[in-house]
Amino acid sequence: MRTDLWPDVAADEHAREVAEFFAGALPEPAAALLAMGDDGEAVGMIELSIRATAEGCRTNRVAYVEGWYVARGARRSGIGRRLVEAAEDWARAQGCEELASDAEIANEASARAHLALGFEDAGVIRCFRKDLAGEGVAR
Repeated sequence: MRTDLWPDVAADEHAREVAEFFAGALPEPAAALLAMGDDGEAVGMIELSIRATAEGCRTNRVAYVEGWYVARGARRSGIGRRLVEAAEDWARAQGCEELASDAEIANEASARAHLALGFEDAGVIRCFRKDLAGEGVAR
């Protein structure tokens, strides 16, 4: 399994999560969307599930980003944005009105990335949401 898609400090943990995903251990239905480089190699991945609830969300069917990773050499190339856009399309096709994600509490870079990709701070510790129905955020 290629581990260069994941941060060095957490490569083993992310590899385990991906293995669990492909073993069907994540909530169903689930999807993994890959971004491929010009050479045909994977340069990014986003793992998705549907949850009945998610912190900070107001609906009972939420598409949830279980994990997303972009290879070091592909960062700042728009791959993350395209993965999130593909996740939004997948979520809408599943009938979801919200896309949710979270970041490690101490990971300010991840929090900034979520905000830059159109997520909103859901008002709870490091939980982010995105309204897919075009409505404003109910607070």
